[in-house]
Amino acid sequence: MNSKTIKKKVLNLLGYNFAVPLVNVLCNTLRIKENDSTGFEEVLAKEKGVIFAFWHGTMLTPWYLLKKYSPSTIVSKSKDGEILVKLLNKWRYDVKRGSSSKGGKEVLEDLIEIAKNNNSIAITPDGPRGPNKVMKAGAVIIAKKTKKPIVLVGACSKKKIKLNSWDKFEIPLFFSKINVVYSEPIYIDADLSFDETNNKINELTNRLNQIQNLAEKNC
Repeated sequence: MNSKTIKKKVLNLLGYNFAVPLVNVLCNTLRIKENDSTGFEEVLAKEKGVIFAFWHGTMLTPWYLLKKYSPSTIVSKSKDGEILVKLLNKWRYDVKRGSSSKGGKEVLEDLIEIAKNNNSIAITPDGPRGPNKVMKAGAVIIAKKTKKPIVLVGACSKKKIKLNSWDKFEIPLFFSKINVVYSEPIYIDADLSFDETNNKINELTNRLNQIQNLAEKNC
């Protein structure tokens, strides 16, 4: 094994072991302002569960905030997903492994059953590989089959590092101000046709981008 390979393995090991505690400390320093003029928590209490959706690039703050609802979620089976799984397990998420290319159908069926049993779901609908800020079908399909509402979440960090990744992933700086905006609960008609469902996915893509833009405007 050459020195370059050894260095890579050591750095990966350090990242895996120290990333989760560091992220946890970071999130505890954030000054978060939540804007919920829609009263989704009342709907949450009534419906016994909602489907939260937020973009992959801004996911850190929503993951941290939504842990109080103990949601179920899906994380890709890739090696890159291991640290996120460890973090979400620490935050008491029920994590399912899969993606649109690997095990996605089975996981989607699991999440539908979980939502039917009155548990919340949290999803990054453009993950795990994009395109950035373009919604895939998962959240809408779950909502359609369970009659549970979708709540879109936009989040903005006042001070942050933005990575040069496909999702332009944002890492808030310590003690940064965070602005979070929630949408109104959005119900999906169970009788929508295939084309109507696709139109609804496009509509929610635009709506989530509007919510994200609002969070950024008032950040």
